Amino acid sequence: MKKTTITLLTLLIVGSMLAACTNKPAANTTEHILRIASGYGMDEEYFREQYTELFELANENIKVEIIPTMDYSNTGRYSNGTSNDPNEPLPKTSLEIMMDLMEGPNPPDVVILGAEQMKTVMGKNLLAPLDAQIKSSKFDTTDIVPVVMDSLKSFSEDGQLYALSPNFDSPALIYNKQMFIDAGVTDLPRDKMTWDEVFALAKRLTHDEGVNHKYGFSFSSQAKGGMFYSMKTYTDAFPLQMYDDLGEKMTVDTPEWESVLTKLNQLQKDKIIPSGEDLKSIKEGNVSSDGGGDNQEGPFSYDDFMSGRVAMAIVNYGLLAQLNNANKSADTIKGYTKIEWDVVTAPSFPDAPGVVANIGLSNLMAINAKSTNFDDAWKYLEFINGEKWAQLKSHSTYQMVSLKKYIQPQDGIEFNIKAFYENIKQAPVADYNKLYRDKQNIWTIDQIGQNVLSEVITDKKTVKEALTEWQTKGDLVLQKIKENPNAPIDPSLYQSSGTNSGAPKANYGG
Repeated sequence: MKKTTITLLTLLIVGSMLAACTNKPAANTTEHILRIASGYGMDEEYFREQYTELFELANENIKVEIIPTMDYSNTGRYSNGTSNDPNEPLPKTSLEIMMDLMEGPNPPDVVILGAEQMKTVMGKNLLAPLDAQIKSSKFDTTDIVPVVMDSLKSFSEDGQLYALSPNFDSPALIYNKQMFIDAGVTDLPRDKMTWDEVFALAKRLTHDEGVNHKYGFSFSSQAKGGMFYSMKTYTDAFPLQMYDDLGEKMTVDTPEWESVLTKLNQLQKDKIIPSGEDLKSIKEGNVSSDGGGDNQEGPFSYDDFMSGRVAMAIVNYGLLAQLNNANKSADTIKGYTKIEWDVVTAPSFPDAPGVVANIGLSNLMAINAKSTNFDDAWKYLEFINGEKWAQLKSHSTYQMVSLKKYIQPQDGIEFNIKAFYENIKQAPVADYNKLYRDKQNIWTIDQIGQNVLSEVITDKKTVKEALTEWQTKGDLVLQKIKENPNAPIDPSLYQSSGTNSGAPKANYGG
């Protein structure tokens, strides 16, 4: 029924667009080719379904050609462009292939980028500014969500627009109303809270012991556990860096890092936020009496919020779909109780009000400065970022469109949806694409951090001792990488006891 409704809506929208053109002079019927390339590769079928089919239907004389940018010549490469053979030359990443194409013969007209790639591409002056075209075509940008518009302008030093983003994702603080009632807390979360205010509220919500313990807050509803992963949402908005921009010197053994991790460690020790050790205990305590290992927590044991373990959590908009679907089917899901919930804006620091991490601009669309088909390229950007497209795609349950008037709660559910896009700003987005490619073993720095910080919660190390060890081992890794970027790293530097030698590399993409 939903697919039928969307199909009918698509036909109505396209029909209205085509009907609106019947009284205009006949358009040029010569077929044009619009070439599109991506900086991170793409699933062509999905991309066409989402971003080109409707455009081609409304512009019958324009055919979209998707230019491949994936290098499959080395089947042993990792998704971040690195190779599992240190002696083999690194294959080019999708971003590098795309930039080569942009300066070559028959270049792509439109390029699709991730936010972290914009600085690299703009640094080579490969993108055409859009402000003049926006003004001359009277393209209305006033309804674009402020955090999206501000983020788009932040990519350039002069504040001009070089890309548009038709949709986005962002975080908010979700809370379980019944858990507030159970804890006897009448003060519900509100917009524009600071991190310390959220932590203080979480402390009041924490109660019970053992497998029945209720945590006040989690940095993610589906946290992997452990301080290293938990801290990212917090430290990225601070922001704190593990090493300098060149990847040559560690920057963690500082008073700022110690202060932040001391606070987070205490929150875990007080069981206000779950730790990796807590999650391990819960799993061990929730097995069947015969030792068979059947988890007794319910069907959503992997989700701290949906399982009822935490009262508040940071979630992105896309995760609400699963919660809403579970609530609609609560009567038929054994072990699940419908959750009464709402959201407020994600917390921030007092000296950076509203600044939050993990705001995702999806499929940034820009025009190649050397495009030979600028008019069609702009027509494409104007269409995909315009009202008709937003009206249709506003039915998506996983991302929000960038035009405010079409951001509406799905299925009649009432909640504070503005928390996902009002009164928030994007934290600085680091561009580590070149760094992770040139220093392919830099992923071991993360592994070292995870290992040493896990020993803080178990009282094997103080925060200061952990940071000093992280800094020392990390500097050794960075020095070895500087001497020989592709040489293997001694496992003793990044493996803790119990860590197998097949630990996966971090996936940085790009």
